[in-house]
Amino acid sequence: MPNDPRVTTYLFKDDGSIPNNPGLPLLYYEGVLPSEQRSAGACRELFARHNWRNSWVNGVYTFHHYHSITHEVLGITAGKATLILGGEQGEEVTVQAGDVIAIPAGVGHFNKNSSRDFEVVGAYPDGMSWDMCYGKPEERPEKIENIKEVPMPETDPVFGEEGPLLEEWR
Repeated sequence: MPNDPRVTTYLFKDDGSIPNNPGLPLLYYEGVLPSEQRSAGACRELFARHNWRNSWVNGVYTFHHYHSITHEVLGITAGKATLILGGEQGEEVTVQAGDVIAIPAGVGHFNKNSSRDFEVVGAYPDGMSWDMCYGKPEERPEKIENIKEVPMPETDPVFGEEGPLLEEWR
């Protein structure tokens, strides 16, 4: 069972490069994964149980990027990192094993620095596919329209049918 969450929300404005999401905040669940769910396999199972699928295990890219056709959840299963969330003018947040970040479509994320053992499980609601967006001027019109069309998840990736994501995003 996940720990009671300490959740911080961040609502980012369009910075001219990264559009972010005008209505949905990023949610940072600090220390929500108990030690038995901090393996990549256990974290993937937790997300899949709540219909956040199409998962992968890796890190976070070391350049600003976002996804315009899906929301994303990141579960930190090992190590720690300093991430910049919301684009170049966004928030610098230090994450570590046990933390989870729910990223709305359009919100930028970037790995500024991480430990050698940094490991992340990523997944998407309903197993949606993702795209890679870089904040280039020529991609903005299409990507902004895509963000508006992304459906709301039916479940919180950590808590299922109840949880902070559903409370904050509805």
